[in-house]
Amino acid sequence: MPFYIGLMSGTSADGIDASLVGFSPEMQPAEHYFLEFSAQLKQQIVSLYQATDNEIIRTGLLANELAHLYAKAVKALLAKSNIDSSQINAIGCHGQTIRHCVDLSSPFSVQICNYALLAELTGIDVIGDFRSADIAAGGQGAPLVPAFHQQILPPANQPQVLLNIGGIANLSLFDETGKLLGAYDTGPGNALLDDWINLQQQKAYDKNGEWAAQGRVSEPLLQKLLNDLYFVKAPPKSTGREYFNLAWLQTKLANFDINAVDVQRSLLQLTCVTIAQEIAAKIKHGNVWVCGGGAHNKALLASLQQALGDRFTIASSAAVKIDPDWVESQCFAWLAYCFREKITANLPQVTGARKTKVLGCLYPA
Repeated sequence: MPFYIGLMSGTSADGIDASLVGFSPEMQPAEHYFLEFSAQLKQQIVSLYQATDNEIIRTGLLANELAHLYAKAVKALLAKSNIDSSQINAIGCHGQTIRHCVDLSSPFSVQICNYALLAELTGIDVIGDFRSADIAAGGQGAPLVPAFHQQILPPANQPQVLLNIGGIANLSLFDETGKLLGAYDTGPGNALLDDWINLQQQKAYDKNGEWAAQGRVSEPLLQKLLNDLYFVKAPPKSTGREYFNLAWLQTKLANFDINAVDVQRSLLQLTCVTIAQEIAAKIKHGNVWVCGGGAHNKALLASLQQALGDRFTIASSAAVKIDPDWVESQCFAWLAYCFREKITANLPQVTGARKTKVLGCLYPA
C-alpha cells in the first residue's frame, strides 16, 4: 500500500499535525502525531502576520527552522508507526501561512517552509506550495479542504455541514444528495479569542471557553464587529490572520469601555454568529459536524447551537468517524497523493479559479 504523510501547521500557530495515510486507492488513515510549538516560536510566527522590521531575514530563518521541526515530526510519526521512510511515497506539507492577500490586483498567498531542506532532512520527496496554481488560474487558493471533505463525508438523507474551526473558520455545505452548495472562510474562528486571552492573561487559548463563559455579550461591540465588510462579501472568499488579528480588534474597541471578559464573550459570539448566518442562508436544517480546535470548545459549541436553533444538530465530526483533530493534515497527505496521480484537486466553484488544476510543486529528496 502506498503511504503518504500530511503536515499541517495552521493559523493558530500551536504546532504541527502529522498524519500517515495509506491509499489503496481508498484512503486509510494509519497514524497521527502532534508536535507542539514553543511559546517563543509561536510569537515569531504570529509577528509575521503583519509588516514588521527585518521581516525578509526573519521569514527565511523561520522557514529553515520550520523545516527542521517538520522533519522532527515526520521522524516521530514514522517511529510511532514502525514504518521506514522508504515506504513513504511523498510528504504533503502545507507550510505555515503568514500572509493570504487575495483581494489585491495581483493576489498572492505565502506559506513558509524550506521544502528542499525538509526533503533533504527526511530523505522523502516533498510536495509543497499547494495554493499557487489555483491563484495563477484566477482563484483565491483557498479553501482547499472542501474537495477533501467531499471525499470523506459519509452520505446522509439530510443536509450536512463540515465546519472547521481553527484560527479562521471555514465550512463546506452539502445538500441531502451530497451536492456541494458552498465552501469558504466565514471569518475568525479561534484567532481573536486566542489573541485576546493571550494579551489579557498570557494564556495560549481559552480552554473550553471557560473565561468567555464568565462574560456577557456586548451587543454594541458585537454589532460593530459584524459591520466589517468581509461578513457581507459574497463567495468565493477567504481570509487569514493578516486581516483578523489583534490590531483589527483594537481598532474596533476604540471608544468602548468594556470589561476584558465581556470582550472575550463577544468575540466568541462573533465566531458563532458569522458561522450560523452563513449556514442558515444555505440550508434550513441538517447536521453540522465540527472539526479543528473549536470542536473541543464547549462554550463555543453551545453558543453555536443556540445561534442555529433546534433545526440543526451540532456535534464533533467524530460522530461520523472523522477525527476532528486530523482532518487538515490528512487533507495534505491526500493532496500529495493527488499530485503524484495527476488528479486535479481544486474546486473552481469554491476558489473562483477558471479551471481545475493539479496542485503543488515537487521538491525531490
